[in-house]
Amino acid sequence: MSSSEKVTFTGHGGHLLDARLEKPAGKPRAYALFAHCFSCSKNSLAATRIARHLTDHRIAVLRFDFTGLGASEGDFANTNFTSNVQDLIAAAEYMEETYGAADLLIGHSLGGAAALVAANQLPNVKAIATIGAPADAGHVLQHMAHHLEDIETKGQAEVQIAGRAFTIKDQFVSDVREAKVLHAAEKLKRPLLILHAPSDETVGVNNATELFMAARHPKSFVSLDKADHLLTSAEDTEFAADVIAAWAERYVATRAPLAPEPTGENHLVNVSETGEGAYANFVATEYHVLRADEPDRLGGINTGPAPYEYLSAALGACTSITLRMYLERKGWPVEHISVNVKHRKSDEPDANGWKPDIFTRELNVRGNLTEDQRGRLVEIANKCPVHKTLHRSAVIETELGSGT
Repeated sequence: MSSSEKVTFTGHGGHLLDARLEKPAGKPRAYALFAHCFSCSKNSLAATRIARHLTDHRIAVLRFDFTGLGASEGDFANTNFTSNVQDLIAAAEYMEETYGAADLLIGHSLGGAAALVAANQLPNVKAIATIGAPADAGHVLQHMAHHLEDIETKGQAEVQIAGRAFTIKDQFVSDVREAKVLHAAEKLKRPLLILHAPSDETVGVNNATELFMAARHPKSFVSLDKADHLLTSAEDTEFAADVIAAWAERYVATRAPLAPEPTGENHLVNVSETGEGAYANFVATEYHVLRADEPDRLGGINTGPAPYEYLSAALGACTSITLRMYLERKGWPVEHISVNVKHRKSDEPDANGWKPDIFTRELNVRGNLTEDQRGRLVEIANKCPVHKTLHRSAVIETELGSGT
């Protein structure tokens, strides 16, 4: 199961920047760094949803607040586009020192422009993806067009952006005007994915065209169809994350092991190592391919249930199926069946000196049954085939195969 870890690191100006590392279950196949949009934060819908959805693809993502934004220290009024680039570089350096090198940079809107510029100072970054990014950082000045004269004559002005007040200084204006985003895209010489919505009313899709024309191959463009600039729809953020993950696999991610085919043979189960971690295995049955592993605390990478969890699952599934067969045969009115199974070792040894395995099974049957009928359920559960197998001793015959 994926998790989220709160972290802090020192930004370009010595301020503590607030961040979250979204971690997949098990060992990450790649590390990504997410740069949020102008005046947004690491908790924007796009940053949060994309980062968390990327963990489903086993990509760990660090999302953070730029200096003076969100929960990070510092005064926003003293920041600019260049300081954002420097914060990105500081984040990449922290990530490499603490977790692993940032393989992938992802930038949303002005964060995308910053990612393009920062990438040229981060040689370990293997690929860059932008979402709704402007081709000119000065594009952000359209948010304060009515205040530019005041900013330039008085040195600063308070500007309302997305319902929030920001103090913008003249150094910010001159800095974004001097930023060379297209030049950075041209110098990139690394894979670039440009995602943009044709109907984006904040940063027009012509910006994507300019970035695409400036960049060198390999480069890709993917339309976000009817998405808005902030990607407020969960469907759009999941689509963006899935596209980024699929595209990035060629460049940054350790490829997922090739799963075997189902055995196609009744009663035959094949278990084979995946090559990931110490204990990860594929489990191929007649029609299905599953995974088995151990949790992190036992040295695994948690890519699937542990062996005893499968054993508990077998008992629970067999119990549920046996009950359903019996109830249908009897015509008893039952709406739903669920079975909880817990496994543990006994604290006390038996007569042979072994500590028996104890499976605690809880039956939850929802329906209009009499007390006598409910009492009968335990008797039927005890007759399920897996219960009988576990209750009595089994014979296990082991032989060496031709591949040994």
